[in-house]
Amino acid sequence: MASKEIAAMLDALMGRGRNLEPGAEFKAPSWEDDGVCRYFLVQFCPHDLFTNTKADLGACPDAHDPDIKEAYTQAKQSRKKEDFEEEFLRFSQRLLSDVAMKIKRSKERLLLDQREQLAANGISPAQQEEIEMKVEILTEKINGLVDKAEEAGNQGDVEEAQGILKLSDQLKEEREELKQTIGAAQSQTTAEGHFGPPKAMEVCETCGAFLIVGDAQARIDDHLMGKLHVGYARLRASVDQMLEDRAKKREEREKAEKEEGKKRSDERLSKDERKRSRSRERKRSRSRDKGRRDRSRGRRDRSKDSRGRRDRSREKRDRSRDRDKRGEDRKERRHRSREKRSSRSRDRSR
Repeated sequence: MASKEIAAMLDALMGRGRNLEPGAEFKAPSWEDDGVCRYFLVQFCPHDLFTNTKADLGACPDAHDPDIKEAYTQAKQSRKKEDFEEEFLRFSQRLLSDVAMKIKRSKERLLLDQREQLAANGISPAQQEEIEMKVEILTEKINGLVDKAEEAGNQGDVEEAQGILKLSDQLKEEREELKQTIGAAQSQTTAEGHFGPPKAMEVCETCGAFLIVGDAQARIDDHLMGKLHVGYARLRASVDQMLEDRAKKREEREKAEKEEGKKRSDERLSKDERKRSRSRERKRSRSRDKGRRDRSRGRRDRSKDSRGRRDRSREKRDRSRDRDKRGEDRKERRHRSREKRSSRSRDRSR
């Protein structure tokens, strides 16, 4: 039994503070404490995925506590939690990068073995590529003919559909002959001297293991349910999900920032519009005030002009009265002068 399982059993039986001194206060561990497995808190610990496999990472040195994980899950999102997620993502991506390199090397090794077998049986790599290209072209033609036959059958043209399928069967026979050519070239002699084809191999795209092409379904199921294959599949699914969640959060954040920017822009535009409106109102107010001042000034000017005209008219009348008075005075003086002269003339005649 693993030491972690034993420790968990002891915690369940005696409590987590079983090693404390008598009277010492027990402090519940926190997800932020050192010695707690951060990978386990985020999702799962990769060390547990590949136990007793070729990719065994060994025992995890940190604690896996479900209660602490629950506390971590309930905690609000923070910068520290983001750091834990980033650490889990980096470690998982490094493991997937390693298995990707393994898959690449396995494919290169398999291709090299096939070419060596072909070369040993008189077929050069160029001839093999030519045959594979012909097989690929025939496959495309066959697929096209099958589609045409289905289309003709749907339209009710049975004879044409049968003719197309017959041509398709001929191309399939030709393709099979080409495949047998490669298979015959890859045949080899066993240690007992029996002559027979070797088993075709392929590389698993998930874990990099070699598989027999067309193997029994039971053996295929055993491989798919194996700890190594399941571990890498789970790891890849978790990484893809985390990256997808990050992309969604980034899109939501960018959308929120864009909406906030638009809102601020609208607020600025509204503020500028209010400023322009106030400016236009002030201008209109100044224009109205100026108009009132101009009208008032005009009334004052007209009143002043009216007063001036009245004053001038009064002055004119006064001057006219003065002239009339002066004329009357002159007449009076002339009259008195005539009377004086007449009086003196009467006095002399006496």
